[in-house]
Amino acid sequence: MVQFKVKDYINEDSLCLKDYEDNQAVIEKFLESRYDILPVINSKRKLIGFIERRDIFKCIKEKEFYKTINKDLSKVVITRKDTNIKEIVSYVYRTVVLDDKDEFLGMIDYDKLGAGFKEIIDEFDKQMDYSFVLNTILETVYDGILVVDAEGYIKFISKAYCKFLGVKEEEVVGKHVTEVIENTRMHIVAKTGIPEYAHIQKINGNYMVATRIPVFKDGKIMGVVGKVLFRNLDELEDLHNKIRGFENELKEYKGELKNLNQSQYNFEDIIGSSSKIVEVKKLAMKASLTDSNVLIMAESGTGKELFAHAIHRNSKRCYSAFVKVNCAAIPHELLEAELFGYDEGAFTGAKKGGKIGKFEIADGGTIFLDEIGDMPLNMQAKLLRVIQEKEIERVGSTTPKKIDVRIIAATNKNLEELVAQGKFREDLYYRLNVITLNIPPLRERKKDISELAYYYLNKLSAKYNKRVDSISKNALKKLVEYSWPGNIRELINVIERAVNIIEDEQELDLHHLPSKISGISKMTYIRPLDDILKETEKNVLIDVLKYTKGNKSEAAKLLKISRSNFYEKLQKYNLLEEVKK
Repeated sequence: MVQFKVKDYINEDSLCLKDYEDNQAVIEKFLESRYDILPVINSKRKLIGFIERRDIFKCIKEKEFYKTINKDLSKVVITRKDTNIKEIVSYVYRTVVLDDKDEFLGMIDYDKLGAGFKEIIDEFDKQMDYSFVLNTILETVYDGILVVDAEGYIKFISKAYCKFLGVKEEEVVGKHVTEVIENTRMHIVAKTGIPEYAHIQKINGNYMVATRIPVFKDGKIMGVVGKVLFRNLDELEDLHNKIRGFENELKEYKGELKNLNQSQYNFEDIIGSSSKIVEVKKLAMKASLTDSNVLIMAESGTGKELFAHAIHRNSKRCYSAFVKVNCAAIPHELLEAELFGYDEGAFTGAKKGGKIGKFEIADGGTIFLDEIGDMPLNMQAKLLRVIQEKEIERVGSTTPKKIDVRIIAATNKNLEELVAQGKFREDLYYRLNVITLNIPPLRERKKDISELAYYYLNKLSAKYNKRVDSISKNALKKLVEYSWPGNIRELINVIERAVNIIEDEQELDLHHLPSKISGISKMTYIRPLDDILKETEKNVLIDVLKYTKGNKSEAAKLLKISRSNFYEKLQKYNLLEEVKK
């Protein structure tokens, strides 16, 4: 007979089988046991513990057969050497019987032990199926996985981990983990219950990275699951490089997005000390401290966008996006998709995955709607809803999205007149017109023209690597006297043109300015008067001969000169040959 070590898995001594029907706690513990455990009874039908199934299989391989010797317990079970081990696994759902000396007698059918115990074994069989599926999954994954019990004995090891260690599963399962894996800490985690994440461990001269997680049940450690994260540090380095590449790429995209959607100017960039511009700057600074919508009214080229940048940059939203939209530059049929975005398939030609709109990009920040007076009425209604409901809806979507966006609108048109004409919604006008900035045109800021001219002269000279550092008195006088219908934008263009045409001079003078400003008519190349007179006289002689059809006498009479004098002139300009022709 072969003697087995019986393990007390449920920590109950000498419990009669019939007691299972009434002892729910013991039943639950039994059902929670691993699928490879079989109950063990003695000849007096008392449960004395459990035994692992693989120990039984080893005996089946070694012995000719086994059979029960107590006919009152069950029918005889005979297993021969040539029986397929898989058949044994599927067949031997039995109870192991030991004698009083704990020697193996045989196995009995569970249906002889009562209906209550049979139900337990049926449920146990289901649990075995679940465990089989779980083990199959663990075996097929690429990762190295190891499971030890609370004592540090190996209960499971994946094929990938066996390959990594250079061992066979049947050789290591059941052994203590310290006998199989060098420098292991699995048994330590089993004792401390403290998980270890991404620890470096040296195995076979190489360093690998592993995680060890203790498994608890009812506050008691049941075992530890170990997982090889990286088989060597090269794998970790490769992953690190990939992640670093992704991070750099993400930073690049974020940087591009930030550069495209951030304010670039502050109030210090608004040049001028005239009373009118100072008052507007003060009001704009106050507006920047609130979250109210702002309407900027001004002619083209006065710096409406500059004020919008400064308000955002000086506000609590300065770290979020500043998004610019020119309502007049976007076709009306595309404006809704541009402002609110669209979902995939919203219309023909829509991008895969859809597209985020300007309002979503500006969420948490500021959106600058330039040329708001050119927005079509249908879009004005949708913009009004966005302001009232604080939510947008993408084209093709039925799900609104909440947003937090401050609106700064600007126009060079008189919105009150447009409202009276029915071209602009009155309710939208009042929603936008919370704080109004009226930027004065440059012709009303004569005091600022000199300061602006020098500011842009220095800026553009540096840009084009020129050393132009002054403006003549005459040129500056003409700049101040000019009406500037294009406002500051026109002034910048005039200064830039002058810097470009200046060669070696270090001063911008009258002749560097356009004639409409300098008052100097631009002349072509000036020739000597004698050359001009000679050319004129020659052309007159040719014309009069054409008129008289070559009659020299008639031509002389028309010019009121003598015939001899006429001939002299023809000879002077080499026209005699032309006359003969």
